[in-house]
Amino acid sequence: MKIGELASATRTSVEAIRHYEREGLITAPARSDANYRVYGAGDVERLQFIRHCRSLDMALPEIRALLRVKDDPAGDCGDVDDLLDAHIGHVVARIRELRLLERQLKTLRAKCPRPDAAADCGILRHLTDGAAPASRPAGTASHVGGPHGARR
Repeated sequence: MKIGELASATRTSVEAIRHYEREGLITAPARSDANYRVYGAGDVERLQFIRHCRSLDMALPEIRALLRVKDDPAGDCGDVDDLLDAHIGHVVARIRELRLLERQLKTLRAKCPRPDAAADCGILRHLTDGAAPASRPAGTASHVGGPHGARR
């Protein structure tokens, strides 16, 4: 199948497929005489695996590590357990950061309890006054933006 067919079969954009190829998650496919990429059933399975990992918010290095283990069926899967345990830890940390962000936003929202003229808006005044952001736990990102605090 061509890249467009693979994209349709896996509900993945062509751009994402090419990105996964550049990242080495999908091997470079064979080419047709007309120089089109040609994919097979194994590519569909691999891309579905990658998409499932991404739906679990795994970063590309994590997926790469899982694929290395998957590509060696006789190998030990202890690394998979360790990776998943670490990923769970990242998720727990992100949840904590998001709860803090929620509290900060609710505190900010309370500064303007009713609609008023923009010149009298407590939220805008607070943001304009350059008030220092509420403290965050050491080592956390300023905004949770993706896998393990990395921006997407």
